[in-house]
Amino acid sequence: MDYRSITLEITDGVARLTLNQPERLNSLSAEMNAQILHALLHCEASSEVRVLLIQAKGRGFCAGADLNQASMKGSAPDLGDVIQQQYNPIAEKLLSMAKPVVCAVNGVTAGAGVNFVLCCDIAVAAKSASFLQAFTKIGLMPDMGGTFFLPRLVGTARAMGLALLAERLSAEEAEKWGLIWKCVEDEQLPAEADAIARKLASMPPLALQMTKRALRESTQHSFVEQVTLERDLQRVLGFTQDFAEGANAFLEKRAPHFVGK
Repeated sequence: MDYRSITLEITDGVARLTLNQPERLNSLSAEMNAQILHALLHCEASSEVRVLLIQAKGRGFCAGADLNQASMKGSAPDLGDVIQQQYNPIAEKLLSMAKPVVCAVNGVTAGAGVNFVLCCDIAVAAKSASFLQAFTKIGLMPDMGGTFFLPRLVGTARAMGLALLAERLSAEEAEKWGLIWKCVEDEQLPAEADAIARKLASMPPLALQMTKRALRESTQHSFVEQVTLERDLQRVLGFTQDFAEGANAFLEKRAPHFVGK
């Protein structure tokens, strides 16, 4: 695919997907959504990629859906169809991707842009960034997984306040509430996100994959079901070359070299 709304670069195991429509605050259009999904599928399938870093150009990460696109206009657009065709596939792919996904959030992030961030595994935000569930301001409700993530991350009371009142949440508050992993000074954001991505790229891929799977599935399981899953996944990891390498490197007091087998 000819990427016009995003860029994708892969170096040293890290794929850097950059939202690249700064003049529109990286609003999610049908074109951008298609390119993002294509890039996600490519990164998932590529043996060169160990971790995905999502970032954005300009003064904002993502202002949400592009309300100027044809599918959002008209007297009664079928927004259910728009969500099913354009947004849910991205959210579902981010959640199901075995490889870790890091998100670097700069500036304004609103609507579906916020929930895009919540679909990622580790989100780091600049101190000047903010998060706004803006849906009710235009007569809509949160989508792209927003109603799934919010109560699980910040509790029902705060989720209700964010979603119903559509009030802006600062990056510092988002960190305190557990909405994101970390808030850093603006000038530190690129280096911090890159350091996290590079660290993950150096770690054992199968261990990261199964850790992600166990954590994602935990909300659907009873305690007994979850510890059974832990047992089964740990059994698989115990037979891997990476576990042997990690244990030997620890005993030999050297840096391990993981190969994903």
